[in-house]
Amino acid sequence: MGNSAGRSDFEWVYTDQPHTQRRKEMLAKYPAIKALMRPDPHLKWTVLGMVLVQLLACWLVRGLAWRWLLFWAYAFGGCVNHSLTLAIHDISHNAAFGTARASHNRWFAIFANLPMGVPYAASFKKYHVDHHRYLGGDGLDVDVPTRLEGWLFCTPARKLLWLALQPFFYSLRPLCVNPKAVTRMEVLNALVQLAADATIFALGGVKPMVYLLASSLLGLGLHPISGHFVAEHYMFLKGHETYSYYGPLNWITFNVGYHMEHHDFPSIPGCNLPLVRKIAPEYYDHLPQHHSWVKVLWDFVFEDSLGPYARVKRVCKLAEDRL
Repeated sequence: MGNSAGRSDFEWVYTDQPHTQRRKEMLAKYPAIKALMRPDPHLKWTVLGMVLVQLLACWLVRGLAWRWLLFWAYAFGGCVNHSLTLAIHDISHNAAFGTARASHNRWFAIFANLPMGVPYAASFKKYHVDHHRYLGGDGLDVDVPTRLEGWLFCTPARKLLWLALQPFFYSLRPLCVNPKAVTRMEVLNALVQLAADATIFALGGVKPMVYLLASSLLGLGLHPISGHFVAEHYMFLKGHETYSYYGPLNWITFNVGYHMEHHDFPSIPGCNLPLVRKIAPEYYDHLPQHHSWVKVLWDFVFEDSLGPYARVKRVCKLAEDRL
């Protein structure tokens, strides 16, 4: 039942993540990059519009047949809710209001969370810091699948199922890999979300809530935009652990495809990441990159060398201290 083909373990390395040294070199050579480390002035208005659009959709779906409700949840709501998770990603880097007003960013992320139906923003912030600080860190970076995932989801059919269930794995994996105490913001996030869900249910009935939840589950599962989950850090080429994608889906995903640039400079908002590549093209143009997130998903499912095990892992200092 276990791993019958392809990789049988992660790609273990004994070097530090590459982005720290790249950042130092690039800032020394191009100090103008520091000017890009400023809030995105349009982010809060874009998020406000997206939240209002989903609330309007809740009103419109009340009379839809169930099959059409699920269709629009995948085709439209899934795009919006997935995009909102990426807005929350940018907000977690203080891109909406800047580092001087960190609490404004935390509360705005909770607002952006409302159409998703389940609390997400505060927990994401708590764990995403480790993803950047300890990229691929064993027991620290919860973006890396568990050994059970690598062993079990090793055939095309199982990998397809794994992709469809991404929302569940991303939600449950932190509890197994790196459990942390519940924070005050997580409690507040849950209370606000519960109040919003109760209000939507009271005003519109069950269909609006099913629409929002289906938008999140379907949009974060087997969906074209979900190709970025695999494209960002799965090892398509040995020796490379972060990849960028410069295609049109960046227009609706806050430039999350500029992922090499993002890990080089996490404090630069998505709107400014293309300028990083423009300023320092010699650091990016020669690197392997993805051209289609749909092709990424296809290759992930059907290539034996790809699967949950196709991730670079390292033992970070903090992980050693825990042993």
